[in-house]
Amino acid sequence: MATTTDPSVEHAPKGEEGPRRRDFINLAAVGTAGVGGLAVLYPLISQMAPSKDVLAASTTELDISAIEPGQSVKAIFRSQPVFVRNLTQAEIDEAEAVDVGSLRDAESLADRTLPGNENILVVMGVCTHLGCVPLGAAEGENKGEYGGYFCPCHGSHYDTAARIRKGPAPTNLVVPDYEFTSDTTILIG
Repeated sequence: MATTTDPSVEHAPKGEEGPRRRDFINLAAVGTAGVGGLAVLYPLISQMAPSKDVLAASTTELDISAIEPGQSVKAIFRSQPVFVRNLTQAEIDEAEAVDVGSLRDAESLADRTLPGNENILVVMGVCTHLGCVPLGAAEGENKGEYGGYFCPCHGSHYDTAARIRKGPAPTNLVVPDYEFTSDTTILIG
């Protein structure tokens, strides 16, 4: 039998045979391994996501319409107390009159409140010394020498802007992330 060479049929040069069955099998195996790896990793990674009850506790919505000037309320945010205070004009003036440079943790009242709502102060109710809950949020509690908050554990005194003024606490009471969702409602977290 004689073979004829058809000039219209191109043959790959020797050593370049084009896609082979082995290449297809390799690609299929790698693809299958990748899909299998994702199927194994997805449950492992997704179990690290916070559960719905944890996500629900990650924010606190608070209606502040009933807080009169000069009053403070306690709420719970992430299992810790948070103090929300409606400052009077006298308390605002007193906080603004303090030389910020003389403070241990230099922050002005404007640094600790949101623009347009300088009268609403939101702070975590946890002393920055050893984590006790300061007094001063409820009616009749000791507010310390500066009219803000007083930690009975080791004697830290905070002013009306919840800034440390006296005692062992190294920093001011922490201001959590919060925003106004309406004129009378804040969302903490």
